[in-house]
Amino acid sequence: MDGVQLGARFSIATNRLQYCGPADAEPLLYAAIARGERLEEARRALARFEALMPYLEAIGRKHGLDPFDRSVVEAYWIGNALLDPFERSDFLALLEALIRRGLPRSVAHRLAENLPDRPIPHHVFHVAFVGVGAVTGHVPTTLPNMESCRPSWGRVNGVTAEALTVEAPELRAAGETLRMGPSREVRLPHDPKVLPGVAVGDTVAFHWGCAALALDGPQTQALHRYTERSLEAANQVLPRLHVLG
Repeated sequence: MDGVQLGARFSIATNRLQYCGPADAEPLLYAAIARGERLEEARRALARFEALMPYLEAIGRKHGLDPFDRSVVEAYWIGNALLDPFERSDFLALLEALIRRGLPRSVAHRLAENLPDRPIPHHVFHVAFVGVGAVTGHVPTTLPNMESCRPSWGRVNGVTAEALTVEAPELRAAGETLRMGPSREVRLPHDPKVLPGVAVGDTVAFHWGCAALALDGPQTQALHRYTERSLEAANQVLPRLHVLG
């Protein structure tokens, strides 16, 4: 699986919902995921996802890597060591790139004034700090949408041809901060062409109610760890931003 295919797995759900990316991207992303086809077209489509590309470009630039290198895409959606050297100056430059993609300058200015000490270019930090739909304006930043938009993980408890039953921790608000709460059962649509061979006991990642990827042990640990780090960073400033108030 290359970086385009990995990115397509996490991006196809928001495109189906018409929240992100070009209107004609879904069949290209599905072909990349299910059949390993039309990869160059899928790459060009992903490059038009409004909030995605500034992050991939920022991570790639920091390490001299192509934005669709698998390690770069994995860093943004799951988490890995490429995120660790990121500094406040890097994130300020990223905010400027998000402005060019649609983030209102007034919002970016407010975020820049309240930037935490260790911002992290992970999708969970984007969800918690920048905000769901802040770049496109297609969806409001609410706690339920934050829960849907973050890359989640869960243990598969049941598999049918149509659905997966997954036990997964839930994002909760604690006053004006965010934390991971207890697990609850989630039912996800199952496409065997996307997750062939998934079985009870596996751990899967999902995004906007769409099962995206079967995670191995190190990936599961990384997604958990970088989720916690993202929330810790965002929580430094969320009370000042009053996002949850």
